[in-house]
Amino acid sequence: MRLTISEFARVVGLAPSALRFYDDCGLLPPAFVDAANGYRYYDRSQQTRARLLRDLREIDLPLPEVRIALDADPADVADLVRSHLRTLEAKSTATREAATRLLTQLLAHQTTAALGGPELASAIRQVSPAAAATGEYPGLDCVLIEFSPDEIIFVATDRYRLAVRTVRPVEFGGVAGRVLVRADELAQVSRWAAAGDVVRCEVDGGLVLVRGDESRELAVVDAEYPAYQQILDGLAPPVCRVAVDRARLLDVLVGRDVVAFDIDSGSLRIGDEVKLDAIGSGSVRVGFTASMLAAALEASVGPDVLLEICEPARPVVVRSADQGTFTTLVMPVRLDG
Repeated sequence: MRLTISEFARVVGLAPSALRFYDDCGLLPPAFVDAANGYRYYDRSQQTRARLLRDLREIDLPLPEVRIALDADPADVADLVRSHLRTLEAKSTATREAATRLLTQLLAHQTTAALGGPELASAIRQVSPAAAATGEYPGLDCVLIEFSPDEIIFVATDRYRLAVRTVRPVEFGGVAGRVLVRADELAQVSRWAAAGDVVRCEVDGGLVLVRGDESRELAVVDAEYPAYQQILDGLAPPVCRVAVDRARLLDVLVGRDVVAFDIDSGSLRIGDEVKLDAIGSGSVRVGFTASMLAAALEASVGPDVLLEICEPARPVVVRSADQGTFTTLVMPVRLDG
């Protein structure tokens, strides 16, 4: 019997967004995709592979090694896991210190109301840097915030990069609406918002953020904003998808101006000097301004990043497996020759 993606996700302990990511990477394609509506369906026979994939990712095994392990003999998988554990043990001191810092931050700021402070702060930090730094184009130095009962959407763009983050509220009152606030002013309240369990957003001529008995008021900008949803809806299907280690890709961008990637299903190369293991489908040559791509990677989360490329002259989607609520579009650059 076929299962919907939500049903299969509950059975195997993976989020639907993770299943979509692993389908895009070619690690766990659905048994059937309805051509009429794009819905994915899975067979019960895929449960063993899905649970193995889940467990391998839970120990942070890199995607290229996961791909090998999924089709390997159990003994070879055991050797791979032992080798990975030795690597983790070598980093144990740093990992414990980082985990202690993270737990301290998370436990200090519990999310209990309509919008959690740390989640709001995360959205601000991820989206605000994509706003234009100057006021040359009205509205582009702002962050658009759209309010609805189902989600709050944060959007910023400088015409070369588009960042979109959604946050789901637990409570919502009133009617749907949207406001524009200056990105620099919004960024200034990020740390303040992160320090509270609850931040209530009130829109009434301006935007007031309320945390406990404290509040911060942000002026609303009256300007037109690009129809970002049309941009997202107008993206052509990707001809190339590639997942690569985010930190390693960031490292190779340091000190570069423009980079040319030669991508195939197994690697991402920069000339003869850099070759990163990758996993995906399709092949393409595409160029980026290194600093622009690095900014998108730095705003992402998780160990792996997925690039979706429809053609070398169209926006490239940059997203991660760990946070399906954050999407970045980056404009590539023309490569001479």
